[in-house]
Amino acid sequence: MEKPDKKSSILAAAENLFSELGYEGTSTRQIAKAAGANMSMISYYFGSKEGVFLEIMNKRIESFAAELTSINQYPISPMEKLHKVIEGYTNKILSNISFHKMMHRELSLAQRPEMYCKLKDAMSGNLQVIEKIIHEGIAKGMFRPVDVRMLIATIMGTITSVATMPSKITEGSVLDITIPKDREILTQRLITHLEDLVTTYLTPQK
Repeated sequence: MEKPDKKSSILAAAENLFSELGYEGTSTRQIAKAAGANMSMISYYFGSKEGVFLEIMNKRIESFAAELTSINQYPISPMEKLHKVIEGYTNKILSNISFHKMMHRELSLAQRPEMYCKLKDAMSGNLQVIEKIIHEGIAKGMFRPVDVRMLIATIMGTITSVATMPSKITEGSVLDITIPKDREILTQRLITHLEDLVTTYLTPQK
């Protein structure tokens, strides 16, 4: 059990450091020290710091992919499925904002082409599941015909905007997204807004 536990320790330590210091600010030496491991273990399991980062990202993407697959198989309406997607994605992003900011930076700057391509390819599968849910609703006449990609961009973009620039929402209030209780309030507020938005936008006009 020692080796799998050590690999998990490295991943947990690396995620904390990446979230706190960013990708560039984190070294393999720091990861090894925080995990109580040695440099050779990181090299053995992951090859490099980039390998550690990709492993963390792949686990996150695969976790959400499994959640999406499960949601898509529920015997519920396409609208209920879409609401569950919104709830799941919002909770995942806002529960670790620092890490999401770093991931968003990697995808927006594309400074490391190989990493960028791997992340983009892994995320495209999740996008296809969400598209399938919306197309199902349109095909059944439950949703009005819309630009599906633009709708998904609106949902994901709004969540990212709140996560990376919360002052747009919290300015003038006492809410602080870094405080767990306030973050929960903002998370529920965001979920409610997006669910109302997609319901109003997708419901066919009578």
